[in-house]
Amino acid sequence: MKERGWIALCVLALGVLAVMNLPESATVRVKGAIRDGVSPLQAGVRGGMRELGETWRYVRGIGDLALENRALSEEIAYLRGELRVARELEEENRKLRDQLGFLQRPQPSQLVACEVIGRDSTGWWNTARIDKGRRAGVAAGRAVLTADGLAGRTVSVSDRTADVLLLSDPACKVSVRIERTGASAVVEGTGGLGGGESFCRLVHLSPKADVRDGDEIMTSGMGGLFPKGVLVGTVRNVRPEASGLEQLADVEPAANLDLLEYVFVSATAADLAAAAELAAAEEASGVGGADGLADLADAPEDELAEPAEEQP
Repeated sequence: MKERGWIALCVLALGVLAVMNLPESATVRVKGAIRDGVSPLQAGVRGGMRELGETWRYVRGIGDLALENRALSEEIAYLRGELRVARELEEENRKLRDQLGFLQRPQPSQLVACEVIGRDSTGWWNTARIDKGRRAGVAAGRAVLTADGLAGRTVSVSDRTADVLLLSDPACKVSVRIERTGASAVVEGTGGLGGGESFCRLVHLSPKADVRDGDEIMTSGMGGLFPKGVLVGTVRNVRPEASGLEQLADVEPAANLDLLEYVFVSATAADLAAAAELAAAEEASGVGGADGLADLADAPEDELAEPAEEQP
């Protein structure tokens, strides 16, 4: 076997020497033949390399597209968040503009602007808590308004907060008149919901009174608790009472009682003077900001065990 290998190597060497010693014309022909024989192999290798390069560029392009798609998705999510915040700010600005416009209207008394900070868990649709109390001139038994109409009245007041009995509570009764005809009646809460909104009803309405669906109801001012001429709501579903002695009707409150955010409490000159005196007394005693008295001050009037002046 080794001898055959040496023989083949010698033959190959002799062939190379023979080619090198051939005349130039013969060498050219041999080189050309070799080149022609090898060219298909070179073309195949070159094509394979080209396809491999194109495949790599394609794969790399897919990776770049994936990265770009991820970046675009993140940007879209960010922009959607920004748009949502912008819409919320626009809605809040609209509400604040409405409140400002309401404050600038002529009012029969001073108004204290408040924010709703909670609802009573035992009567969610019937009471609300606001962030102002005696220190701001809020007193019990005062009308609570919105830019759209009457919302209720204050019932329990502390130094910094107050509870509001809404129109939808059965304990809330308001003397009213029909704007179109002047007929008198009383609006009281039903304590329930109708069509997703809190509703009241119109009672003590004369059976001969001219009342129609869509009539606006205004406060009459009788009793002195609610200012005269405040919009209460709209008449719905007028019907005779079972005994025939009066008419009944549903009332759709003008104020959206289930979405209250900002309200205004009607304050008298005496209420504001009492608030000023309270502030002056606290400033003089130097305990207005004491944490120990702050908790006591926030307790509603009906929860205080002893008079305020008896506290240390």
